[in-house]
Amino acid sequence: MKVLIVDDDLVLADVVAFALRREGFDVIQAFDGPSALASWAEEKPDLLILDVNLPKMDGFTVVQRIRREADTPIIMLTVRSENGDVVRGLELGADDYITKPFSPGQLVARARAVLRRMGTPSSPAPRRVGSMELAPSRREVMLGRHNTVALTPLEGRLLDCLMVNVGQILTYDVIIDNVWGPRGGDRDMLRQLVRRLRSKIETDSLESAYIKTVPGLGYGLVYEGRTG
Repeated sequence: MKVLIVDDDLVLADVVAFALRREGFDVIQAFDGPSALASWAEEKPDLLILDVNLPKMDGFTVVQRIRREADTPIIMLTVRSENGDVVRGLELGADDYITKPFSPGQLVARARAVLRRMGTPSSPAPRRVGSMELAPSRREVMLGRHNTVALTPLEGRLLDCLMVNVGQILTYDVIIDNVWGPRGGDRDMLRQLVRRLRSKIETDSLESAYIKTVPGLGYGLVYEGRTG
């Protein structure tokens, strides 16, 4: 597996590179935003580990540019731990967000978890609940015949998990494990993700599905077919 590390802290970048090479990864490095995009386009890495505070072009912009063209897994690695920064990174399409300081072992585990989640060998079949249809491989959900909504990778995995278990309440930990893996994500990140997904899929149509919250337990997808 080929990993592109983008960080202008040369010492930290070398520590990350060493940890990944020791685990068998092929490592490429870049040290600013434009060179990150150039390396990504030329090398076609399987994973990006990306700092936010980069010279010339910040990491958020790099994520945004890449997401216009591809689903390359991205882990953001940064000292910026404010909730707004985490939410922004995930909304732009990052697959995970790790704050500094961190342990190299944790980073390697999170990298492997992201790659496992993205390593499905074939396109999964569409999921259907009432008039809602999810195409996981395209990260799109159709709400009725004429309304198609694009989803981020995390939103797509969350909706897929809920649709497979429609009518059931899933615990926070079960959902986090399915969306981020056992070593990634937390309840605050899940809460933000649920909020964003709700804003995209919950409508006032006669036949609808919505995400139900059970405080202290978790979430579930509820389907209601109404005739009038």
